[in-house]
Amino acid sequence: MARRGSLLGVLLLALLLGAGGRALWLWLDRPIERVSIRGELSHVGADYLRGQLAPLVRGQAWLSADLGELRRRARAIGWLREVRIRREWPDALVFELVEQTPVARWNDAALLNPDGVPFAFAPLAPPEGLAHLAGPAGSGPEVLAYHDALAARLGRHDLALRQLRLEDRGAWRLQLEGGIWVMLGRSHRQARLARFLAAWEREFAGVASHIRYLDLRYPNGVAVAWHGESGPDLAEASADN
Repeated sequence: MARRGSLLGVLLLALLLGAGGRALWLWLDRPIERVSIRGELSHVGADYLRGQLAPLVRGQAWLSADLGELRRRARAIGWLREVRIRREWPDALVFELVEQTPVARWNDAALLNPDGVPFAFAPLAPPEGLAHLAGPAGSGPEVLAYHDALAARLGRHDLALRQLRLEDRGAWRLQLEGGIWVMLGRSHRQARLARFLAAWEREFAGVASHIRYLDLRYPNGVAVAWHGESGPDLAEASADN
């Protein structure tokens, strides 16, 4: 009889503890009332980010919110490179944000970060003064690396690089700051670039404002298209790729 009474006491205590724990959980698991944003933000404002984050936490409760899922959804916001989230007593979530660093425009509708990974900039305006790069999906790191190498080499000849494009079939073309396009094609890029720079110093620098494009896709020469003319001025042989 005493043993049955002890078991009953244990069961009652367990029920009381369970009910108390449930009541405590419900008391703690209140609706999220505040979202705090922390981090060094240069391109996106806190008000914009709050507007993007608010729908993610709407209807969520402080204790039961899945922070891992919230982090995954927050990282889908284009300008965010990294997101960390923590709870702050009694009803707030703190988002610690690391902003993307844009280094170039990409395919007109995106930006590239320093790793060559594209991210969307809309609805914000992209920063001014970035180079325009383009290429097939997944080619961002390759195009960015070649852009940096080209920009350094052209800079030694007082030429600035405005655009660099990798076509779907693997051909490269670049645009100088003055608007001239240079067609490098698919192969022999180093030799063709050297030929372009030699021809530029020797013949074309003084008449740059009259040139539409220079085509290096010839075995030995350079084809020139002038403003107001329909075709290139020189074609020593059929252009390759």
